[in-house]
Amino acid sequence: MSPKPDVSEERIEQITEAATKVFAEQGFDKARMDDIASEANLSKGTLYLYFKSKDAIITHLLDRLFEREFADLRTLATTDRPASEKVILFTDAIIADLQNWTRLIPIMYEFLGRLFRQSVVQQAFKKYMRYYLDMITPIIQEGIDAGEFHATDANAVSIALGALFEGTILLWVYDKESVDLQKHIRAGVELLMKGLQA
Repeated sequence: MSPKPDVSEERIEQITEAATKVFAEQGFDKARMDDIASEANLSKGTLYLYFKSKDAIITHLLDRLFEREFADLRTLATTDRPASEKVILFTDAIIADLQNWTRLIPIMYEFLGRLFRQSVVQQAFKKYMRYYLDMITPIIQEGIDAGEFHATDANAVSIALGALFEGTILLWVYDKESVDLQKHIRAGVELLMKGLQA
């Protein structure tokens, strides 16, 4: 008799997709584990085998969202290119991801709304903020050390770059007619890179 295939990853993906849909439609507070189980076509008992609570699902969603961004950054960090080119390529990768994440943006902002009240979300965002800084700051420092960028605080530049991404997304949420995500993120990063040029 052949062994049963491992369906864990398939189930987790099924639950993640269902939770994303339920959270986007109902918000975190109104959504129930029953709703997620129903959307995933699973019993509530099966859902609890994979995720013990709504917080566990929220943490998993955050991990999944940020992991895509950091995979691109990890790859770029090791390539033999000028620092400014790495930053532009990273920007292009984020823009491409954002186009696929449009339906997830309401969830991201609900996460942000929970930052002040829920430690699980605070810890997740703090972890990823620090991971982002640990990845992008050495790229900026590399540009400074190579004479490509003028001498400045690499960590401050990394924070400004992150703020540019987050701020443009927020402005787009406010007014999609005035803000073009791709155009304005790219323009902002290019302006920042010009300001950094030695």
